[in-house]
Amino acid sequence: MRMTASHPTDRAVPLIGTMAKHFGHKIPVAQDEAGAVLSFPMGAARLTAGEGALHLVLEADDAEAMESLRDVVERHLLRFAHRDDPAALTWSPAA
Repeated sequence: MRMTASHPTDRAVPLIGTMAKHFGHKIPVAQDEAGAVLSFPMGAARLTAGEGALHLVLEADDAEAMESLRDVVERHLLRFAHRDDPAALTWSPAA
């Protein structure tokens, strides 16, 4: 299963860095100039910076794992993005 969402922000690169640093103490994180991949036990989250947005792609094996992954990633992102006055993300299934 895959889901995608975008968070409108001009601070995508710093947010990716914050997420990678925070989770890097707990789970495997791969970060490069294109973004970061956070490898959770229930699935993986790919974060990339786009024009005016942070893009997220989540991958998990089943609906229960996906919901857990979505919850963890979204809660942390919204907390770290407090300067953007964030709103809940709108998630879409991805092919």
